[in-house]
Amino acid sequence: MGNDVSETGSFSEKLRVPEALTFDDVLLRPMESRVEPDAADVSTRVSRSVSLNIPIISAAMDTVTEGEMGIGMAREGGLGVLHRNMDIEQMVAEIERVKRADELVIRREDVVTAHPTQTVREVDEMMERKGVSGAPVVDDTDTVLGIISGTDIRPYLEVGESDAVREAMTDEVITAQRTVGARGALELMYDHKIERVPIVDGDEHLVGLVTMQGILQRREHENATRDDTGRLRVGAAVGPFETERAAAADDAGADILFIDCAHAHNLDVLESAREIKTSVDADVVVGNIGTREAAKVAVEFADGVKVGIGPGSICTTRVVSGAGMPQISAVAEVADVAAPAGVPVIADGGIRYSGDAIKAIAAGADVVMLGSYFAGTDEAPGRVITMNGKKYKQYRGMGSVGAMKSGGGERYLKDSEEDEEFVPEGVEAATPYKGTLSSELHQLVGGMRSGMGYVGAETIPEFKTRSEFVRVSSAGQTEGHPHDVMITDEAPNYSPNN
Repeated sequence: MGNDVSETGSFSEKLRVPEALTFDDVLLRPMESRVEPDAADVSTRVSRSVSLNIPIISAAMDTVTEGEMGIGMAREGGLGVLHRNMDIEQMVAEIERVKRADELVIRREDVVTAHPTQTVREVDEMMERKGVSGAPVVDDTDTVLGIISGTDIRPYLEVGESDAVREAMTDEVITAQRTVGARGALELMYDHKIERVPIVDGDEHLVGLVTMQGILQRREHENATRDDTGRLRVGAAVGPFETERAAAADDAGADILFIDCAHAHNLDVLESAREIKTSVDADVVVGNIGTREAAKVAVEFADGVKVGIGPGSICTTRVVSGAGMPQISAVAEVADVAAPAGVPVIADGGIRYSGDAIKAIAAGADVVMLGSYFAGTDEAPGRVITMNGKKYKQYRGMGSVGAMKSGGGERYLKDSEEDEEFVPEGVEAATPYKGTLSSELHQLVGGMRSGMGYVGAETIPEFKTRSEFVRVSSAGQTEGHPHDVMITDEAPNYSPNN
């Protein structure tokens, strides 16, 4: 027979449950302030050793973050987390794509070069195909002989299409050593009226290239998130048992590895994550969790913790499994444990507006992770579709059938390794096309700064200490949205359909 009530306690006691809150249940209490929103400092930490200039990262979802999103997020001061529904070789290529995007010196293997025996026509077609306006000319030993550009092969210069490159190139080439900095390279270009400088070793062998365009691009993104060598930072998702993928991502230069698991308060997951942490140089973020008990175990070794059990817009975990934790309460519980341990907290999921994002910070998060918010941008990999004359982009949860069949099934349950019958915890959907990532981030960060202004906090640490919540009734929730009107022109930071 089973245990009696005296051994297990009364089942009715389970109904004496604590209350848990999410974003719509609370508002920030306005306070005395001298802080103007544009003066608020939103820099923060996403892990023990990685800082961001904005407290925002993009989700590791196959319709949200690949290389282009990673580059865009880092250039804007945040971080992109590459999804793991790709093979290891592709993941490595995407990591390297981000890391090389804003390098001052273009590496030799990425430099488009010409050979002196090629014809002008061949090189002209090659440069057009590769999207460059000039190329170093090197011999068979990779020694730099000159530079050829569009100005060298204009018809009025009497250079024929069949002439050899050596007849058209500029042979008085200006080169620099590996130690040249951005300022030094720029001075060379201005002094000699050139747009590119080949980087050579002591034997005049080509080792890289610095371009005017590259230097100006770096200046354009002065707020970018960069590592100690000036390269853009990027995160990569790995499964809790994917030691090979973790090692490859670490070797490729990923700054943070995100243990990608729907329920990280699984002892096998935590044990494997701990082992991964000891084997890599990158920081390791563990998630997802939603309780203080899970946080107590994770902060023993993790460089960051990610919070969110079922809050995402395309996540069905709570209705499929009956388990979950409303996000504001989940973040607060985890932060109670992680903050004293010096471990940053990432709030993952459920954020529809900039106000939700700053509420997550007030609850104890250091960073917010967004998926659907960015899925409609140009930088997201989802395809554009048109419905009823409006543009949308594909968006799906990593627990959806499509994502699971593409390689993400081990995040969730299926009956066996051989069984193709998944138990999905997400759906496939479409999200409105939004345009550029930078415009979305401008609105999102601006709204978060506005929230800091209402509280009177200049920095995120001060904001987390100073901010207070008030509870909101259902009538108060309705009052907080536009009401009793017909919206004729939607604002860029508000949609009633969110």
